[in-house]
Parts: sequence; structure tokens; C-alpha cells
Amino acid sequence: MILAGGTAARLGGADKAGIEYAGRTFLELALAAVAATGEVVVVGEPVPTSRPVTFVREDPPLGGPVAGLLAGRRALAHGPDVLVVLAVDMPRVTHETVVRLLDAATGQDGAVLVDDDGRRQLVLVVRTDRLDAVAPDDPHGYSVRALLAPLDLADVASLGDEARGVDRWEDLRELGR
Repeated sequence: MILAGGTAARLGGADKAGIEYAGRTFLELALAAVAATGEVVVVGEPVPTSRPVTFVREDPPLGGPVAGLLAGRRALAHGPDVLVVLAVDMPRVTHETVVRLLDAATGQDGAVLVDDDGRRQLVLVVRTDRLDAVAPDDPHGYSVRALLAPLDLADVASLGDEARGVDRWEDLRELGR
């Protein structure tokens, strides 16, 4: 699942999924990172993509990442055992990142990418049954930290800049350096 909704207020309302980096849009980079997965759900506005995906929006709109994640979960046509979740504004996350997360999740509820300061990023894998067990009845405005707190997640250290998100134009310029 790729989370591509939100207002991108610090980017002047720009469509994060459509921002280009290294000759590809953030959405296409995210799709490449999850290329080995089966069904892909994108939580955000529909746009043309290089592979088939299901687009969905949370209801009510702009309810935050947990509302988006759970809307995406409900949109899955097939019930996977493990869900890969990736924020679209993490252009340095690759297929190898996802593989490391899947490997680290063995025997646990899942795994999450952490930056150099130990902060968890919105790049994770989670057992679907465990996510369902902790999902709030009303996810609107619910924090990701609160959602993940009861789960036994392995922290996976980021390599290089893969944990760098793009929230501001300055962040994008720094990625190019």
C-alpha cells in the first residue's frame, strides 16, 4: 500500500505523488519499491501509473495516515497475510528496503524502518491480522505512533538516505546533493 494522500501544506499543496526525482515521479519510485508484491493499493487521487493499482481515498477525506492506511486495507481485494506500507514521499526507499523489512518481520508482528535518530518512519510491513486487531473504530486523526504502539515490530535501521522523507522543497533539494 502506498500512502499518497494529504495536503502537502509545507510544499504549497503540491501533489507529492507527481513530484519528480531522478527522472521518475515519487509514485513510480514507490511502485518500483513494491514491485515484487502482488496487489497494490494507492491511497490518493487517481493518476496514470505504469502498472495496475487500485486507488482509494479515506472517508472522510484528509483523515490522516492511519485513516488512509485503514481505507487502503479495506480496499484490498485479496486478504494478504502481510501488508507493505510506504509513504509516497520517501523516494529513496527501494525494493531492497522492503526485502530487509520482510526478513526482519519474521516471528514478529512486522518491521518498521527507523532513521539515524531511531525515529520510526512510515515505511513498514505488518501482519494483517495484527493490524486488524489494533485498528481503532474511528481512525480519523489517529496517530501512527498510537496505532503501532501495541505491535511487536522489529526496528530496521535505514541505509544511506532511504529514511529521508520530502516534506519541504528544501528536503527535495537536499536529496539531490
